[in-house]
Amino acid sequence: MLSKLFKMMGVCGLIGLISSAQAAGSWSTSVPGVMVAMSDRETRSQSMTPPDSVQVHNRVIDRIHWQLETPPGSAINAWLCHPEQCVALSGGRGTVTELAGRQVSAPLQFRFKLLPGQRPVRVQGLQVIVNYQ
Repeated sequence: MLSKLFKMMGVCGLIGLISSAQAAGSWSTSVPGVMVAMSDRETRSQSMTPPDSVQVHNRVIDRIHWQLETPPGSAINAWLCHPEQCVALSGGRGTVTELAGRQVSAPLQFRFKLLPGQRPVRVQGLQVIVNYQ
């Protein structure tokens, strides 16, 4: 039976069948910027969840590409958070793999704190691309 299937589909078709069984995907979103005004309390972005059109039931995160913008010369403490774990971010963009294996349907959120003595900072351009399996 398998040899008949192989002959009918050819190598490329069989590889496609195997790949679809391990279906992976991605979703992306952006949320409005936030004003970060305190060093002793977090400022949180709006929650980010997959669009309703994306089927993520029983899927897990593989990696998350993120981006944010701060004014030139301003340093800020930043995290990308899943309900089960937060990951510290550095710079204006990057990739997080520390959340791999977590449920992709759970909301994500950016969190920020100023450094002690720092003036308020507007953080904008908050975006994620979530790759999942």
